[in-house]
Amino acid sequence: MTLQDKTAVITGSTSGIGLGIAQALARDGANIVMNGLGTETDNAKAIAAVKEHGTRVAFDGANMLRHNQIADMIAKAEKTFGAVDILVNNAGIQHVAPIEEFPIEQWDSIIAINLTSAFHTTRAAVPGMKRRKWGRIINICSAHSLRASPFKSAYVSAKHGLAGFTKTVALELAEHGVTANAISPGFVWTPLVEKQIPDLAKSENISLEQAKKQVLSRQPTNQFVTVEQVAALAAFLAGQNAASITGANYAIDGGWTAQ
Repeated sequence: MTLQDKTAVITGSTSGIGLGIAQALARDGANIVMNGLGTETDNAKAIAAVKEHGTRVAFDGANMLRHNQIADMIAKAEKTFGAVDILVNNAGIQHVAPIEEFPIEQWDSIIAINLTSAFHTTRAAVPGMKRRKWGRIINICSAHSLRASPFKSAYVSAKHGLAGFTKTVALELAEHGVTANAISPGFVWTPLVEKQIPDLAKSENISLEQAKKQVLSRQPTNQFVTVEQVAALAAFLAGQNAASITGANYAIDGGWTAQ
């Protein structure tokens, strides 16, 4: 139980990568504060799955578009568990469209949720981490923090921004026992990626099967990255053995960004 007596806040953690990370950190003994905007039934299932690991679990439905709700979530987590030791910024949305057709409201939402929300959570959590001289900030970026793709202008911009934000936070907190790192997965089979397949097919006027093959063609392994693989890396970065790793951006993408 390498994270016993630690508390982790994980945004967007009721499905996909976030849920996998919540389970991995709970397995290592951390208390977990989950967050998401799913249905009550789906949220309950996710919470139950994390509770199976025997740690304390709380849920906060803070909307990542609302900075006041984000600040309240961090404050409530600190009040409930005494600290926020680990912050995982995972919440994200996606939209695929040519730049001239990209809806303005979608651009604004993607930047707000995928990038700006990480600023708000980090801003709220850092003072406590500095006081305790211990903290782990893990930002879930994407291979798109290192590469660009057509029709994903907002997502690529947000993820590049999140990678830069990670480096800045790492430098500011380097002497305070707090690390900040990014994980940049390639294509992981999650609800977010599953939704992209029909969007891509529509944008390029190809079949669903062709769109899926096109997505996987980016990764030399020709395999989707698994949620468990990403979660295992997050658990390592949250632990004591990663104390000297900060400002890094780990690609876990089947070789995509090596090309």
